[in-house]
Parts: sequence; structure tokens; C-alpha cells
Amino acid sequence: MIFPFIQILLFSFLATVFSSEIQLPEKFVQSDSHTNNWAVLVDTSRFWFNYRHVANVLSIYRSVKRLGIPDSQIILMIADDMACNPRNPRPATVFNNANQHINVYGDDVEVDYRGYEVTVENFVRLLTGRNKNGTTRSKKLLTDPGSNVLIYLTGHGGDGFLKFQDSEEITSQELADAIEQMWQKQRYNELFFMIDTCQAASMYEKFYSPNILAVASSLVGEDSLSHHVDPAIGVYIIDRYTYYALEFLEKVTPDSKKSMGEFLQVCPKRVCISTVGIRKDLYPKDPYKVPITNFFGSIRQTEIVRTRLNLTLPEEPEDTKEENSVDADPVDYQLNLIEQFPGKLFQ
Repeated sequence: MIFPFIQILLFSFLATVFSSEIQLPEKFVQSDSHTNNWAVLVDTSRFWFNYRHVANVLSIYRSVKRLGIPDSQIILMIADDMACNPRNPRPATVFNNANQHINVYGDDVEVDYRGYEVTVENFVRLLTGRNKNGTTRSKKLLTDPGSNVLIYLTGHGGDGFLKFQDSEEITSQELADAIEQMWQKQRYNELFFMIDTCQAASMYEKFYSPNILAVASSLVGEDSLSHHVDPAIGVYIIDRYTYYALEFLEKVTPDSKKSMGEFLQVCPKRVCISTVGIRKDLYPKDPYKVPITNFFGSIRQTEIVRTRLNLTLPEEPEDTKEENSVDADPVDYQLNLIEQFPGKLFQ
């Protein structure tokens, strides 16, 4: 009979220990739980006349990658491959400017969802983490409670919906519920929602989860307009809002002091023609005090040293010096930092 009594005492002790909160010293408690950045970049349109939507998403992809978010933390969804389209007079390229300054398709674009993989189902599964069995790691959004997530959408939309490949659509309520699942599952710390489509603001109206900052290229009842045509290919090649957003991002560096508040003002109506919508009631911070690199860049704390580092070995105890009687100078080590995108390794 003594054993059940001991078990009761043990269970009572464990319940007391685990039910009480562990109070950490104040210096170990961080005020900001932001530890990593992710980006979900989605083009939902097919067909050659929607070339600009592919250019939109590839341009944002290029910017976040340049600012330090690695491909392993970028999910890129492209519904049509304009670089290989037979109508493209410049095969294997996608340009966002008629002067052809930058080939945003580049040599190191990693598309995670391509063509008919870009569906509403796959998009919702991606956000909520409810992936099908056998889904590769590169197609998963492996975020955690410390992740700041950028979601960028471009395509054709209307009041309360966004079309996927002209065959299906996601509604604003479905999107809001998917993001709420992300919050409930602790899949983000803060979320920046950015959408460039007609009546874009309708897509964030149903949001009800905390820590979301949102911007849209047009209000309800307004069209989101294209910027300019490339005569060589005969179609519009970028949308107005994304064009001016990129103009701003091209001046941002990884150590930039520019803020999210400044980014929200990138496209006034005199140049965008449509009215940019902003929603910040769910976001607890002042956007002007939030660095733009909190969403568009990497927060890895890295110190780059270009000189040799002398790392001396620790002193050996006196009793072991006689055993290791080899006279030698302290070992001289050199720290080699690999480039973020070591293209020369593949030449």
C-alpha cells in the first residue's frame, strides 16, 4: 500500500512544479520576440497578357533576396512561366522596365510552386502548415512564433476575392481565416500583407488577427493600373504600385534606417492614379518606428571581418605541459566568410 501513496505524492509534486511559472531574470527577457524573416510571394495569373504580374512578383523576390532573406525562407509561387513563353522575344528573361535594366528572372531564381501548382488549396495549406504528405521541405512555410512574415499577392481581383489562374478564387474571409489559423498555431510574430490588384483593399477588410500591417494598391471600387508597355513584347510589363514600391526598395540597404511608415507612402495618388489603402488598426506599433528590414530584409546579427583573426588556444595546466613538450606558436586561424550567393562556385 505504500507505493500508491508515494505515487500520489510524486504526482502532486510534479503538478506543483509544472503549473507554476518560471520567473526569468529581467535581463534574459526580450522585449521583442522577432528572430527571423520569411516571405510568401504569389502571382496568381496565367496567360501572356498578364506578363506584368510575373514581373511584379519576381521584382519583389529580387528585392527581399538582395536585402538578405535567403531562398530557404522565401516561398515563390508563379502561375505561368513567362521566361519560356513562345511569345517572349527574349527567351529566359523577364524585365520590369522597357529599358531592360534588370532581368528579374536572373540565373538564381528558385520557384517553389509553378504553373498549375499555384492553387487556392496549396496557398491555404502553405499558410496554415497543413501540407500534404510528401511535400518537400522547400515548399513548406516553416515559420515559428518569432517569424516576421511578408505576404505579397498580385493578380486579378474584385470586391472581396482574388482570382487564381482564371479558374478559381480565394475570398477575403477565407484569407482572413487562414491567417487566424497561422496566429492560433503560433506561425508568425508580425505579418505584413501587401497586395497589388484591382479593389485590393477588400482583401484585408476581414482580417481580425493581431500584429498585422496591410497595404493595398487600390480601394474598393477602384482599379489598379499598369505602369508602361514594352513595345518589343507588346504588353504591359509592371503595375504602377509595384513599380513605385520597387523604386523605393532599390534605395534600401541591409543597414538602412528607412521605416515601414515611409514605405506605406511610396505611391501617392498623383502617380498611382488609384488610392493606396492602408490598414494598421491591428498593428500595435508605430510604422514609422519599425525598420523596413523587419519585413524586407534579414535580421541576422553578423559582423563581417576582412582581416585575419588570431584565435589563441587556452592555457594548458602545468602538469600537462611536460607531456606536450612540443614548442609551437599559438595557432593562427583565418575566418573565411562565404558569400550569400556564391555564383562563382557554379561557373
